[in-house]
Amino acid sequence: MTELSCFKAYDIRGRLGDNLDEDIARVIGQGFAVALDAKRVVLGRDIRASSESLAAAVAEGLVAQGVEVLDLGLSGTEEMYFATTHFGADGGICVTASHNPMDYNGMKMVKAGSAPLDPATELARVKALAEAGGFAPAAVPGRIVPAEGARAAYVARVMSFVDVAALKPLKILVNAGNGAAGPTFDALFSALKAAGAPLEVVRLHHDPDGSFPNGIPNPLLTENQPVTAEAVVAAGADLGVAWDGDF
Repeated sequence: MTELSCFKAYDIRGRLGDNLDEDIARVIGQGFAVALDAKRVVLGRDIRASSESLAAAVAEGLVAQGVEVLDLGLSGTEEMYFATTHFGADGGICVTASHNPMDYNGMKMVKAGSAPLDPATELARVKALAEAGGFAPAAVPGRIVPAEGARAAYVARVMSFVDVAALKPLKILVNAGNGAAGPTFDALFSALKAAGAPLEVVRLHHDPDGSFPNGIPNPLLTENQPVTAEAVVAAGADLGVAWDGDF
């Protein structure tokens, strides 16, 4: 296989069809498994239209090398980081392009303990293995299983940092940008309300939609910030929060 230009300094990013496709995703999964000698890997994905098929290809590569894949499904990168440690996995991968253009996708990877891969050694080895290809399949294939309880455990961990009794009444405007944050926020907000948090929430662009009908969710861009700011004022909210596509 030719050089994989989708490998960047710290992660994987590429234009669909040109730099990244299902075949490439599959060998990246195989290379990741071999480089880390992984037996169990957490796998998540963002809402982009291409992410489901790319994640499925990564899973195929991992399973071919004997890995048990803990499937998070639609999730944020932070959930993948958390789940990797929570489940004692050997690594984690999230198929995501964050706030890159629509025709891009990529992957973020960690090893055991949710530590980043060393760019000069571990990530470089994944790249070299993926480029070389020719993987010998494992004697016993792995399998794909749901990451049962992952979101509930993530929410419980976040709640462990919250002193609900100290919270003052707040009205919060949240803008998920049609990315992955909406369902996770809903789970967290339900836990906050159940604990008696005096919070009111107004949701904006909340439902996940891989076509991003309201634009690429990148709250760092100054031109994207007025939408949230104006909604805060219109709702009479005390606070506004806007998320990237993968949190």
